[in-house]
Amino acid sequence: MNFKMLSILVFVLAFAEALSAQDFQGVATYKSRRQVDLKMEGKNMTDAMQQQIADQLKKQFEKTYILTFDRNQSLYKEDEKLAKPDLGASGGFQIKVSQSRDILYKNTAARRYERQEDVLGKIFLVQDSLQKPDWKLEKETKSIGDYTCFKATRTEEVNSQTFESDSMKTKDTTFTKTITAWYTPQIPVSHGPAMNWGLPGLILEVQDGKESIMCSQIVLNPEDKIVIEAPEGGKIVDEASMKAIQEEKMNEWLERNSSNGEDGKTFTIKIGG
Repeated sequence: MNFKMLSILVFVLAFAEALSAQDFQGVATYKSRRQVDLKMEGKNMTDAMQQQIADQLKKQFEKTYILTFDRNQSLYKEDEKLAKPDLGASGGFQIKVSQSRDILYKNTAARRYERQEDVLGKIFLVQDSLQKPDWKLEKETKSIGDYTCFKATRTEEVNSQTFESDSMKTKDTTFTKTITAWYTPQIPVSHGPAMNWGLPGLILEVQDGKESIMCSQIVLNPEDKIVIEAPEGGKIVDEASMKAIQEEKMNEWLERNSSNGEDGKTFTIKIGG
């Protein structure tokens, strides 16, 4: 065992002892970005207009999330203070990305989660069991801020829907993606952003397909005590039922909007809820 690994081990053991002696809590801030691959065709669609649309999409996908946690519970939601307002039209085009601001609660000890989300104006409360991801622990390390992080990977089969504006229909595709996470044993809790968890340390960075999530700040044991509570309100469903509802609502939306967009100036893109 080299000196670096020994130092980390000693730190973790000391920190774990401190955890058992106090009401350990923390707040982590994450920044998310998504790569935008956009291809639009039309006799009036210039390269400049397409770039403008891509830039608007990119800005709307840049979000800040807050993860509050203790040893067994976590709450993950968008930072409302920094939520971006709708961008005004520029050059005749306006892109509106409608995303529900989900509130995700996880209890790793009880192996359950609850997620409150808005689907086209209706509130749902998803309650289901928490399945531990099948991570593969790698030897590679890197530093994120003051923390030494270790790499972990897993694969996941994804069912994706591609929207085709000419037919106003969605095309289903299935593919396998690799998710890469970087976790630090220096904060020995198994939490992380979104549904990423189950590693021997707090997850500070995730590369999930075209989305990246990076921790920008961590506050351990803040002066003001944190209260972590599961969200309340909304129709209670499980995850399988929620996916069926989302598909149904998407099809309803497509039917309502199949004759819209004739002026070519406003695009509405639905993601998730």
